[in-house]
Amino acid sequence: MTLKRIIFIALILVFGAFITYRIVSNKNKNNESKGKEGKNKVMTLSGIVVKTQIFDNNLSLSGSIEADEQVEIRSEVSGIVESINFKEGSYVSKGQLLFKVNDVELRAQLAQAKTKEGLAAENERRAKLLLEKEAISQEEYDVAKADFKLAKAQTQLIQAQIAKTAVKAPFSGKIGLRSISPGTYITPSLLVAKLINNNQLKISFSIPEKYANQVKSNTKLSFTVAGSTEKFTASIYAIEPEVEIATRTLQVRAITENRDGKLLPGTFANVELPLDIIKDAVVIPSEAIIPVQNGKKVFISNMGKAKEVMVETATRTDASVLVLSGLKAGDTLITSGVMSLKEEDAVKVKI
Repeated sequence: MTLKRIIFIALILVFGAFITYRIVSNKNKNNESKGKEGKNKVMTLSGIVVKTQIFDNNLSLSGSIEADEQVEIRSEVSGIVESINFKEGSYVSKGQLLFKVNDVELRAQLAQAKTKEGLAAENERRAKLLLEKEAISQEEYDVAKADFKLAKAQTQLIQAQIAKTAVKAPFSGKIGLRSISPGTYITPSLLVAKLINNNQLKISFSIPEKYANQVKSNTKLSFTVAGSTEKFTASIYAIEPEVEIATRTLQVRAITENRDGKLLPGTFANVELPLDIIKDAVVIPSEAIIPVQNGKKVFISNMGKAKEVMVETATRTDASVLVLSGLKAGDTLITSGVMSLKEEDAVKVKI
């Protein structure tokens, strides 16, 4: 390689390096210029001055309406249905006869058992007289006495079976649709009808564990059902003594009167449960909240610049959120454009 060629290549390399340096330098200057412009640019946003207020802390929950008492009517014995003594969909009283199973065969067995019981009673009486005269041993008398007790127990057993052929209402309520007719051969597995007491109804619902200490017995609550705007009231009467581990919720049950029959068991209820009234509550618009990995944050204006603040929230409605910590009265909260804001951005807040 000649000296001229080496010098030529060196000049080309130096020239290329100079051009590259100028390009990179100009690009960095442009970026710095844009960055300064971005930092100097003031964003005009909407906001509010945080104030404290009295907050009626209501918890919105979904519940289920259940009958106060509900039972499936079945027969304890098998046999032919002799008579049906209720009308479908009617009100029945406690102890009222609902239907009767034929007991002819059982009564024949009862007559036989009573005959055996009478004979065993007579044998026991004679054995006792003979024992007193020492004509028989104590063991022979004990056998006669045991036979009498066995015969008596057999009679009582058949009488109990006969009593079960007359099925009566265990409590007062409304009976549903029947699945039998006179002459039906019934077994204990056959559902005859459902009996429901819906004069009072239960509302079952679950609350998050963090509110467990705020729920007490006899607390009044309101609820609505689908297809109606009417508000009903209920009173809490039972609280589960432990939090369910799988859902981290506490089971609660309330009771309500249903004398006019407007409510039906099995329907859903939208429950409004009042919690403790907070006197110095901080309530902010829900659009100001930004969910982040470690919780929730908001932006406030501090000396003309945006500042991130982590907050702890509780009850949330359609338009507002109750803040437990992170904000105080007098803070200027930014409520618009928060998703594009960064820490230390220059801001001008319109209240």
